[in-house]
Amino acid sequence: MSKSFRTGVRQLSGFGLSALTDDQLDTIHFATLDIFKNRGIKVECEEAVEVFRAAGAVVERVNSHALVKIPPHVVEDCIRWAPARITYYGRSPEKDFAGELNRVGHSTFGECVQIIDPESRKTRKSVKEDLARFCRLCDYYDEISVMVRALCSTEKPAETQPLHNLDALLHNTSKHILIGAYSARNVSKMKAIAAASVGGLDRFNPRPHFSVFVCPITPLTMGRECCEITMEVARQGLGLAVIPMALSGATSAASMAGTLVTHNVETLSAIILAQLVKKGAPCTYCSMSTIMDLKKMVGAVGTPEQGILSAGAIKLAQYYQLPSLVGGGISDSKIPDAQTGYEYAMNSLLGSLAGGNIVYGAGALEMGLTIDFAKLVMDVDMIAYIKRILQGYSLTDEQLAVDLIKQVGPAGEFMSAEHTFLHMREQSQPGVFDRSNRTAWDAAGSRDAAERAYEEARSVIDSHRPMELPAGASEEIRAIIEDFEKELGLGYK
Repeated sequence: MSKSFRTGVRQLSGFGLSALTDDQLDTIHFATLDIFKNRGIKVECEEAVEVFRAAGAVVERVNSHALVKIPPHVVEDCIRWAPARITYYGRSPEKDFAGELNRVGHSTFGECVQIIDPESRKTRKSVKEDLARFCRLCDYYDEISVMVRALCSTEKPAETQPLHNLDALLHNTSKHILIGAYSARNVSKMKAIAAASVGGLDRFNPRPHFSVFVCPITPLTMGRECCEITMEVARQGLGLAVIPMALSGATSAASMAGTLVTHNVETLSAIILAQLVKKGAPCTYCSMSTIMDLKKMVGAVGTPEQGILSAGAIKLAQYYQLPSLVGGGISDSKIPDAQTGYEYAMNSLLGSLAGGNIVYGAGALEMGLTIDFAKLVMDVDMIAYIKRILQGYSLTDEQLAVDLIKQVGPAGEFMSAEHTFLHMREQSQPGVFDRSNRTAWDAAGSRDAAERAYEEARSVIDSHRPMELPAGASEEIRAIIEDFEKELGLGYK
């Protein structure tokens, strides 16, 4: 299983971030229950409306949709039914990642539609092969705990892009995959593809190695596709990752607290629907909420507010005893420059200190539109640093080293001590970040971190070999995609 460090203020060791008190969490929860009961959510899927109604919700018809008001006891029952711990299974057990209280991991951002070409350094639309290469790079690094589908196969039909994306991912990583589905019809096809990658449903069903994103519409709306995908994912026994994207000041209140309440209602609405369809369906509480920069009129993500909202979402997930996935480290910069480093460090660290199970954003630029190989490699270095921070202190007799300190005494040195030899590998070590003196740096070519990162990315992509699929799996996956595209009248591209 993928190893990671715990963090949290309630532990004897390890650094942590409180973000919200228990009383404040209660306040947000009660505000959420008030909205569910007295205002309700807009539901645009008739089948979902009937599921809510059967559970005791009050339904009011408004033109082509319904306003669904959910009683507090239904909300709280469904939260309790959702598992508190999820294992994000890999294709092999050594790639499993445990989503449990304060267990922190990291991943990439998705679904970007552009890439900075690592050769020309020009920005262009992403294609399926870009996703495959980027995924292979992520598979190499232990710092990437699970694989969020980072890029979009824009040359493929929109209706079946998720199938092509999953194809590229499965061939290039054995880590757990989180991915969008576009439609409920795609979900069963994606399950068939994933099953082929491990040799059949009898091997897939006990260890489903992909989960599906759904995105409620802010404010307070469950669109038809969101409802249909949520219900189908629950029926198929797959993991559901619910990720609203509120923009504070535009699609949600301009205050952080108000945005967090709206976000909470939206996230829980899909979790409730999943639980009503299949009690115990595994659900991940997610967030990519941020601010609308009302001066620039863009959804800005490299902001302190994005980090604040992510930390708040993590604490709400912990309050409900649900695994969490939050944005952290996506940059608003257009190139892998100093701005990207500052923004990644700020928000990825905030999410990690808060105890987010998956803090995602590595490799992403331009408000989440663009992926860059160099940024991913530099972000991996920062993730390693963050993991070292999360370890905090170990106050054993061995670590306190009181006897050694007394033995060395004033004006002594520790470099020759056996204790130093035994513990020297505990020190952080960079990958592409540079700690050498200027003379050594000049001798190595005086290159900045981004240039070194591009070089390492090329080397890893050329040399790394992910876990292979079973014999015949590639052909079976291709046939599933081809047959479905013919069925839809799309042809095979």
